[in-house]
Amino acid sequence: MANNSYNPLTPQEKYIIEFKGTERPFSGEYDAFYEDGTYICRKCNAALYSSEDKFNAHCGWPAFDQAIPNAVNHLPDPDGFRIEIECANCGGHLGHVFFGEGFTPTGARHCVNSLSMRFVPAEEGQ
Repeated sequence: MANNSYNPLTPQEKYIIEFKGTERPFSGEYDAFYEDGTYICRKCNAALYSSEDKFNAHCGWPAFDQAIPNAVNHLPDPDGFRIEIECANCGGHLGHVFFGEGFTPTGARHCVNSLSMRFVPAEEGQ
């Protein structure tokens, strides 16, 4: 039975979030976006990432060095090489996380599809 409390998704959002698709690199609205606020799940509105943890990894997708505690699950990707990240609340696909690259002190790079998130400016609160 469908959960009617989820936000309606466009076909492209549904492809990314529910069918584990990927945006083309450098095409997402949040790739080169750096304002203060919170990134929430586009499907269920759960808080996922703080703008304080966003950095420019030059990878083509929004990158964060950590998620809000308990907001993101890590799963083995079917390709056997990567680690998928999903919203802990609704299971929506976010992207992948990579470790040990040295971009930040945490050693993590969460590459997230812009279509998986919505930005809430700090002044609007969350």
